Amino acid sequence: MTRFTSAELEAARDRLVPDVVAAGLQVLFCGINPGLMTAATGHHFARPGNRFWPVLHLSGFTPRLLKPSEQDELLSYGLGITNVVARASARADEIGAEEYREGGRLLAAKVERLRPRWLAVVGVTAYRAAFDDRKAVIGPQERTFGATRVWVLPNPSGLNAHWTAKTMAEEFGRLREAARDQHP
Repeated sequence: MTRFTSAELEAARDRLVPDVVAAGLQVLFCGINPGLMTAATGHHFARPGNRFWPVLHLSGFTPRLLKPSEQDELLSYGLGITNVVARASARADEIGAEEYREGGRLLAAKVERLRPRWLAVVGVTAYRAAFDDRKAVIGPQERTFGATRVWVLPNPSGLNAHWTAKTMAEEFGRLREAARDQHP
């Protein structure tokens, strides 16, 4: 993996990282917002220590462990990636309440346009802020966007010590089973 200087990472602040999306996906994963490493590389969940890619594989969504640079391969598995807030920051706490709400509005419109079967938001705090749902918990939600169902997953950041890779993979696996069992 390319090593970036602090100055190079700081230069990535506020960059936008293109979504990995297509119409009719099985699951559209939605991060909080791109971190600086993601913005510097242009690859989602690129920070070493982020457990998204290992958990995606451990849960059975992908047949092998993908590298962030292989993110476009997700489309062949009916999977995609977007974010609640598009701009990159060093930490999620740099995103304000109104920016989360606006991100939620934009995300809802994107989901209604792309029509994935499931929207999987990785991070209950971001979901609560984006959709003003303070009582949301990990798992399937009552909210839908058209025919798209919503599932909130644990945040795969290495900073989330409440969940291990194993317990995260179990929750991601519950979503995979639901997506597999859902009929079009």
